[in-house]
Amino acid sequence: MTTHLPIGTKILAGSFLTSGIVHLVQPDAFEPLMPRGLPAHREIIYASGVAEIVCGVGLLTRQRWAPLASATLLLAVWVGNWEYAIKVQRSARTSTPHKVGAWLRVPIQVPMIRVALKSRPATT
Repeated sequence: MTTHLPIGTKILAGSFLTSGIVHLVQPDAFEPLMPRGLPAHREIIYASGVAEIVCGVGLLTRQRWAPLASATLLLAVWVGNWEYAIKVQRSARTSTPHKVGAWLRVPIQVPMIRVALKSRPATT
């Protein structure tokens, strides 16, 4: 008997695949999110794009490693989202809508992590 993927898993996987592709074709869009203390920003952006694609495919194909790998990736991204939100909040040059958008990225990670952890691998 085959079971269908929950809608949350499909949405998360689709988000990973979309974001991963954008990381690879428009890495400049993610540069502002990179913490200053990290070296090799471009390489990290590309690597995180590949990781998002791998996690998205893993979730869709119900790989055993995919739920934990996806949650771990989201936790790593969460740190960057916090730092970015704080950075734009302190900037007088950043518009209010941009500041709001930056802060909205922070809480959305929590349900995404929950969905990742609840995604079940295929039964053997």
